[in-house]
Amino acid sequence: MTPTPIDGAALLDEVEAFHRRFNVFPTEAAYVAVTLWDAHAHLIDVFDGTARLAFLSPEPGSGKSRALEIVETLTPRAATTVNASANALFRLVEADGGTPTLLFDEIDTVFGPKAGGNEEVRGFLNSGYRRGAKSLRCVGDGSNQSTEWFSSFCAVAMAGLGSLPDTILTRSVIIRMRKKAPNEKVSPYRRRVHEKQGNALRDRLADWAATVRDEVAQAWPEMPEGVSDRPADVWEPLLAVADAAGGHWPERARVACVDLIKAAQEGDEASLGVRLLTDLRDKVFCGADRMPSAAILEVLHRLDEAPWADMNDDGKPLTSRGLSKILKQYVRPDNTPIQPRSVRVGSGTPKGYYAEDLADAWDRYCPPPPEKSATSATSATPQVNEGESVAEGPSESRHMSTETDTRQLRIVG
Repeated sequence: MTPTPIDGAALLDEVEAFHRRFNVFPTEAAYVAVTLWDAHAHLIDVFDGTARLAFLSPEPGSGKSRALEIVETLTPRAATTVNASANALFRLVEADGGTPTLLFDEIDTVFGPKAGGNEEVRGFLNSGYRRGAKSLRCVGDGSNQSTEWFSSFCAVAMAGLGSLPDTILTRSVIIRMRKKAPNEKVSPYRRRVHEKQGNALRDRLADWAATVRDEVAQAWPEMPEGVSDRPADVWEPLLAVADAAGGHWPERARVACVDLIKAAQEGDEASLGVRLLTDLRDKVFCGADRMPSAAILEVLHRLDEAPWADMNDDGKPLTSRGLSKILKQYVRPDNTPIQPRSVRVGSGTPKGYYAEDLADAWDRYCPPPPEKSATSATSATPQVNEGESVAEGPSESRHMSTETDTRQLRIVG
């Protein structure tokens, strides 16, 4: 007798509904992503990569651990830990019984500000999102040592306060949890009752995964427009699951993909270097072809919500030396470090920077520039006149200074 086909879309609807009973996620996209992540864990052996799932919040009591608890009931061979060494994690992945789903609660105790580097655990999490990732470890007792390769590839969900290292965040679907509002209600979770219900869904997910395994193994899901590189790697297995389920899931998955990638990018704190390059392009140069360092620093120090006015714990602002130290990490179009050069300003030749030297770094590292009118961009940038800032003058004077000073400036170094 032919078994009744399993309706993948309806099953994912049930998994989502189970999460909604106990979890308050911040967006609809979060419910979609977590549901697809649960299902992808049952197909981990056919994927080239796996998305990390990160439940993060700024304050305790935001539902992170409960979210992880529900995920535990729905995923195969779930193993929950609060703290573990890298060696223990490697052995867990290599243990008999199949690839585990690793659930890491209180991940801030591993990577928080008081936790230290934990570089070995970071290496495990970074490498293990790709199939074939292995690390070499010593095994044995005393002087009787040998080396073995250990795999780190497995599905990992994490929950913690604050944030995570950038190298882990870029491999993750990020769900930024928050405390429930007074009008947001969930059912109380009782493990001895509800764990069995979650496990029943887990077993049905496993049965459905077995029927679509070959289809998913051959799938190359179409990415939403603009999704490429690392975000595409992260979302590929989730979109493959959605396509296999059918119904409304392919469309919902792609909407969730775009929404969560956008939210992650908006919440991402760029490195100090990228922040500096972006501020130079959008707040300092604004179309000018060169600027003395003194004028650059004058603008940077006045920017609201920027780090340049109090760079250090002692509250001292960014200096010319600090500016040079950050910028020389990047290169000019000819592949030489960006360095200050002499700029002719009236009768003086102070050190400064040229837009042509920064252009390649702007293109490679900075987000697309905001759309601004030429007048507003010009008036936002203090220019120089005989080495003096004219930033405090009226906007018309600043605009005239831009035209005059650009003609006065000459490259002399």
